Amino acid sequence: MKNFHVGERVIVFHHIPCGRCYYCRHKTFAQCPIYKKVGATAGFEPSGGGFAEFVRVMDWIVNPGGGAPGSPAPGVVKIPDGVSFEQASWVEPTNTCVKAVENLRLLRDETVLVIGQGPIGILLASLARRKGVRMITSDLFAPRLKIAETFGLQDAVDASVDPGHVLEYVRSATEGRGADAVILAVGGNAMIAPAIEAARPGGRVMLFAQTQHSQAQFDPAAVCVDEKTLMGSYSASIDLQQESAELVFNGEIPLEKLITHRFPLSRAVEALDLAAHPKPDSMKVVIQPGA
Repeated sequence: MKNFHVGERVIVFHHIPCGRCYYCRHKTFAQCPIYKKVGATAGFEPSGGGFAEFVRVMDWIVNPGGGAPGSPAPGVVKIPDGVSFEQASWVEPTNTCVKAVENLRLLRDETVLVIGQGPIGILLASLARRKGVRMITSDLFAPRLKIAETFGLQDAVDASVDPGHVLEYVRSATEGRGADAVILAVGGNAMIAPAIEAARPGGRVMLFAQTQHSQAQFDPAAVCVDEKTLMGSYSASIDLQQESAELVFNGEIPLEKLITHRFPLSRAVEALDLAAHPKPDSMKVVIQPGA
């Protein structure tokens, strides 16, 4: 690796944009054709898998753009001494969450609802709270809300009590208006309509976990007549790489606390199954190749 030495601890970003195409010039890096290629692989092709003791880092990650003017910074970041691999593994997820929060352009004293308090939902809520907003969280599982409390997210609603309870709570907390911004941090499409309903007229709704192309039903007049903005945010931004790394490295948000399960590489299938079918007490699942 250029400018790195054998044995040095580094983070490798699996996506880095070219910095020169139409999408990069318009700062929509996740749509860059180069970005869409997988840049770290256990095989000999860009999509050859990543769960392995050793991975190959594709050349556009180490030296994006071939060093051409305007190329982004290399996608390899040194891990400072004293920072564990587990804490460092949060740099890329944190980048994706910082990007979503920045796109919402939150104002101090606004009220924000984050639906879903899995590890990413807690991270999104923690980052949004740094903007000086009033934070309300909700989840179907009480154990997750308890974990969220340890991150200072104490204004929480147990969504298992009554499907309409969250909406009632948010409106009662905002003089009947609804949240200024709603972040949907759970997958599937069933919660899109309730998320839009929970936003005030003129409010913003951020879809963060809807990564599968499909169709969803919602009231189009909520967007047109009520002037609510439906937004999406996907993957990381090269522009936020340094900020996100520093945020993780300085330990301001104790992200290691969100890791509840650790598996050796030999049990990767079991780990992936748990991650795909989370339980009330399961949060972030980590696979440790050296374990």
